[in-house]
Amino acid sequence: MYDRAILHMDLDSFFVSVERLRNSSLIGKPLIIGGDSVRGVVSSCSYEARRFGVQSAMSMKMAKRLCPDAIVLRGDMEEYSKYSHLVTEVITDESPTFEKASIDEFYIDLTGMDRHFGCYRWSLQLTDKIVKETGLPISFGLSVNKLVSKIGAGEGKPQGRVQVERGDEREFLAPLSTSKMPGIGTETYKRLSFMGVRTIRVLSEIPVKLLEREFGKTGIILSRHANGIDDTPVQPYSEQKSISTETTLPQDTLDLKRLKSLLSSMTDKLAYELRSSGWLTSCITVKIRYADFNTFTKQRHIAYTSGDRALQATVQDLFDKLYDRRQLIRLIGVRFSGLVKGDYQISLFEDSESDLKLMQELDHIRDKWGMGAIMRASYMSPKSNIDKGNK
Repeated sequence: MYDRAILHMDLDSFFVSVERLRNSSLIGKPLIIGGDSVRGVVSSCSYEARRFGVQSAMSMKMAKRLCPDAIVLRGDMEEYSKYSHLVTEVITDESPTFEKASIDEFYIDLTGMDRHFGCYRWSLQLTDKIVKETGLPISFGLSVNKLVSKIGAGEGKPQGRVQVERGDEREFLAPLSTSKMPGIGTETYKRLSFMGVRTIRVLSEIPVKLLEREFGKTGIILSRHANGIDDTPVQPYSEQKSISTETTLPQDTLDLKRLKSLLSSMTDKLAYELRSSGWLTSCITVKIRYADFNTFTKQRHIAYTSGDRALQATVQDLFDKLYDRRQLIRLIGVRFSGLVKGDYQISLFEDSESDLKLMQELDHIRDKWGMGAIMRASYMSPKSNIDKGNK
């Protein structure tokens, strides 16, 4: 019996599974989803392709070299988002408290259910219902915390059903590679390996003060996680989460070039905020207030993303459709809603490898010097350029 019970559910090779639902002839074949250009990047791949060494975020050129017989699809984010919403609806109908951690991952707090029904039995029934209603394969991990449950689900894939009993957390984690621990990226893994630390067992035996000396506060977290300790709560999911910005113009205007430039700047700011916070958006709203104070909005649901290209194109298109009165504009605004946790990997097939690297570099500069350190050329008025040239 659990004092605390956390279920982690993770859809198996989600993008690939959706494609196979749409085309059953793809079942059992090596499949790669991502940018189909020479400079494209792998967004997702089937287990058959992974056996050849193909991995997410790998260049498409390298992936094709490793697995030349793989079938390559560009992917359909609208379809993937639709299936993500379907799974979310099933979980919403059945679950007391759940967190949508990304487009294909969920945490559910089942604390107290053991007294009445049984956490593992309930988890099996929910899993069966998801498979029946969506056709998608899914794995789960059940334990006393989010960390162990997530690792358990990962170890059980595909279609795994892993339960780690209370008190068995350290024993379960001990033989695993440190690379299996959430939060340990490539650089941290390399540093640990250089120290001779390759398994979670060895990491758990290192004095916490030594880890803190080597990694700072992160070292304390590493020590706790290696010992199976994680008090992170399940954050209740809500589609109402949003971020927004709006600007009241100094003077009412009809200058479309200026308005679009402002919208572009506002979109960049919100997109950077999304990526910095680890969010993806699925709904965009543009707002216009005319000089007579009449206010209008236009909204569009999109595939989950935090990428500049998709967000900019949608905002500009919504503005073009919304601004149908030749009247002075007093205020404009942009709002991103329907937020879920996730990283930009979800949009890899929309961009080339160079596009992604450029966006990451720009974000790095903003992290260091602030949002105003970089701006698009379109933000700068001809007058400001002339003024600078005359100085």
